[in-house]
Amino acid sequence: MAVVPASLSGQDVGSFAYLTIKDRIPQILTKVIDTLHRHKSEFFEKHGEEGVEAEKKAISLLSKLRNELQTDKPIIPLVEKFVDTDIWNQYLEYQQSLLNESDGKSRWFYSPWLFVECYMYRRIHEAIIQSPPIDYFDVFKESKEQNFYESQESVIALCTHLQQLIKTIEDLDENQLKDEFFKLLQISLWGNKCDLSLSGGESSSQKTDVLNSLEDLKPFILLNDMEHLWSLLSNCKKTREKVSVTRVYIVLDNSGFELVTDLILANFLLSSELATEVHFYGKTIPWFVSDTTIHDFNWLIEQVKHGNHKWMSKCGADWEEYVKMGKWVYHDHIFWTLPHEYCAMPQVAPDLYAELQKAHLILFKGDLNYRKLTGDRKWEFSVPFHQALNGFHPAPLCTIRTLKAEIQVGLKPGQGEQLMASEPCWWTSGKYGIFQYDGPL
Repeated sequence: MAVVPASLSGQDVGSFAYLTIKDRIPQILTKVIDTLHRHKSEFFEKHGEEGVEAEKKAISLLSKLRNELQTDKPIIPLVEKFVDTDIWNQYLEYQQSLLNESDGKSRWFYSPWLFVECYMYRRIHEAIIQSPPIDYFDVFKESKEQNFYESQESVIALCTHLQQLIKTIEDLDENQLKDEFFKLLQISLWGNKCDLSLSGGESSSQKTDVLNSLEDLKPFILLNDMEHLWSLLSNCKKTREKVSVTRVYIVLDNSGFELVTDLILANFLLSSELATEVHFYGKTIPWFVSDTTIHDFNWLIEQVKHGNHKWMSKCGADWEEYVKMGKWVYHDHIFWTLPHEYCAMPQVAPDLYAELQKAHLILFKGDLNYRKLTGDRKWEFSVPFHQALNGFHPAPLCTIRTLKAEIQVGLKPGQGEQLMASEPCWWTSGKYGIFQYDGPL
């Protein structure tokens, strides 16, 4: 195995990792504390004085966390017993064993960025579960729901487009079907711009009809492997007699508008018979502000079903039916909220890896998945994607992301450097997107 480069970290002053740890993460923590404070009367109504005391305790734990972060204190083990506590603490020990620091302690700015950012969200969860009876509370729920409500017009436009497409789908020839597939893939890509952790939890809803912008956005797709996805799934469809099932797995990113774009794509995959089953993977706990949990998934389908537009509510009713019939299956697994890069999955979560091997295609949405796929390391821009995956190849896979972190591989020689010269923030602004495939061609 070739030597892998060093991890991105906050010790590179001025880097996106540094600014995340210095500014964005404390801002998110402050917003979480404020959210708990605003729900004080609700906690009192539900739980009396016990609820108020729990709110105070959670705020005190989160304030302590914010102080540790801002003063670059050593990273401490998790204390509250939870299903993943031991795995986290073992990982912390592993990180400390890699350090040359004199006191041998991991610190916020000197440890891998992927690890400390995941750790911060895990500590938020710890503060909540250490504070019963409010240990059920999702501190990000309001932001996620607001993102959906503020994107209503765009949701209606997408649902209308989908329902009209389904009516004529049997009359489409292969090229027309392919065009529609590409259109919905691009909508799912640009839906990834709606990321609340990037905006520090501030609103990032979809206000415009993305369908009308696709042509204008095409030049901003830096890597476009959509043809590989089409050829893979259309071949599966043609050989369906031999293989009765085609499974597409979507490893989800943000809830709200982005999740709508993913469900629209999943609906099309079934209606066009490019897939017979779609499996969704979400997070077991609230994560990176807007990541999808089972509650968010079910809540969104319910909202769409009760939307006050006929095509919107038709979509919601269909989606509910797909779930009931087992054509759509939602899974969560603690591995998605661990700090490990994905090449460690066969050792850390062999059950999940075995599950992913059953897929005909896996779509990984968003930045965090990309960072974990590539180990969040200082790769050269032109390093092949297959190499950066570092042995993680459960099934053909494609990453669909708008760029919001300082990592990108698989570019043409000189392409990244050219972008850097003209636009220093090209890889963190969310302006550019990629479809990057790894699998048989």
